[in-house]
Formats: sequence, C-alpha cells, structure tokens
Amino acid sequence: MSLFRILVAILIPPLGVALKYGFTRNFWINLILTILGYIPGVIHALIVI
Repeated sequence: MSLFRILVAILIPPLGVALKYGFTRNFWINLILTILGYIPGVIHALIVI
C-alpha cells in the first residue's frame, strides 16, 4: 500500500478506490458512502485499499 494511495483515500475516498480497482462495485459503494457521510467513505476506502 503506497503512501500516495493512502493520502488520496483520505482526501478523496472514491478516487483512491478507483485508482486501485477502477470503476467496479467497490467504487460505487464508496461513492455512496462518501455522499452519505465523509467518514464512512474514508473508512471504507482505507479498508478496501
């Protein structure tokens, strides 16, 4: 896990997930979580990455 991916996952969680997996189911789940609340999106991004 690179430091760059971690920083992107904290700043823009859906982008961090998209960098690793592309626009798959994980990206869409993370996008919905980020819209509903920033913190759940960050937590999901860090777990997925």
